[in-house]
Amino acid sequence: MDDTPDRPNTRDAEFARDALPFMDDVYRFANSLTRNPADAEDLVQETYLRAYRSWHTFQPGSDARRWLFTICRNAFLRSREKLRHEVEVDDSNAETLAAVQAHAEMRQDGSDQILSRVDLAPALTRALDELAEPFRSTVILVDVEDQSYDAASEVLGVPVGTVRSRLFRGRRQLQEKLREYARDAGFASVAVAKEHDDA
Repeated sequence: MDDTPDRPNTRDAEFARDALPFMDDVYRFANSLTRNPADAEDLVQETYLRAYRSWHTFQPGSDARRWLFTICRNAFLRSREKLRHEVEVDDSNAETLAAVQAHAEMRQDGSDQILSRVDLAPALTRALDELAEPFRSTVILVDVEDQSYDAASEVLGVPVGTVRSRLFRGRRQLQEKLREYARDAGFASVAVAKEHDDA
């Protein structure tokens, strides 16, 4: 009779102990990538399925959260690439549609405009959503998920210098978008201050 422990049960226990506690973090990251809760749930499921299948490659003692974020981002990029091949989208039409949709959301009835002046979270979320992908992922990992530059570098598969550059550019784009939202919401002093800064 073999005295070795049952490997699948050990593997399941290790996976449950080390990977499952980060499911909410992975969902938050997936939702920031997909911008759709249902797609985020699918991406989390795909991430955990891939992680379970590759659990033998995980180094005990390393950062499981970072490892899961990497798997999640790679799965997202693969699904996006697959979708890109399936559906040909004219970029100019997509940008126009996004701009019209954002404008329509901002120009709802007066009560929504008053609320938008008080609560900046929707504007921040929308501004983050409008950032181009390499900048959005970097800003979300470092500023929202509180990952270090080294961790973000590993998740994104780029050098730390690239993370810093993308973070700088992403923050600058985010700042510009928020200035636009403030100006559109009627905060003229923000627009005036920006004009003085540019002079």
